[in-house]
Amino acid sequence: MGKYIIDEERMKSVEENYKRVLDNVKECAVKAGRNENEVRLMCVTKTVEPPYINRALELGADLIGENRVQEYLGKRDELELNGVEKHLIGHLQTNKVRQIVGEVDMIESVSSFKLAKEISRVSAARGIVTDCLAEVNIGEEESKSGIMPQELVDTLYQISELPAVRIKGLMAIPPICDMDEARRYFAMVRQYFIDIKDKKIDNIDMEILSMGMSADYPAAIAEGSNIVRVGSAIFGARKYN
Repeated sequence: MGKYIIDEERMKSVEENYKRVLDNVKECAVKAGRNENEVRLMCVTKTVEPPYINRALELGADLIGENRVQEYLGKRDELELNGVEKHLIGHLQTNKVRQIVGEVDMIESVSSFKLAKEISRVSAARGIVTDCLAEVNIGEEESKSGIMPQELVDTLYQISELPAVRIKGLMAIPPICDMDEARRYFAMVRQYFIDIKDKKIDNIDMEILSMGMSADYPAAIAEGSNIVRVGSAIFGARKYN
């Protein structure tokens, strides 16, 4: 870790923030009538240097999410990842699939049948099955990736035929809005989650509902999320090079 200049004040704030957010996630779960351990806290590590990530891991974090394939692969070897689950949560281009399949435990951002097909092709060639979440473009925003709500069920039926992809649930990012409006979007995703579960589609499991980030995770937990993806509330404002 000698190549990093450690900011001790930031390191201390990471410790305090992680504990505070974790306590808050548990409180929100209980407030929603759920078990305090039912919601997993993901530490989102985009632009965060390994020493600060490792501090969160030392404190007990067991799930990290990275947005970019290159960034994750570039710092992975410096992370203390024993017993830690790794998810790719950012937009994935089909030409990057071969670099990430087998390197993470889950790809949360399956935004089309075309992408799922490529993940399946690469996974099958490597003799593995890749766990994925279907990303729902719940705000139907042209600037965002994700499956449009009206196409979700048909797309999942298509994906269910692929031999080396396993859909384990849904992921969504609402449009930028206040907490009350965000909760309305989260409720919509949860309804899709329930409806799809009721259809009992082969090879499609609705186990994971990944919703909520630093600004809106309490609303997501209230609407049934069981993974919240928190970055800046733990590690501080992102620093882009």
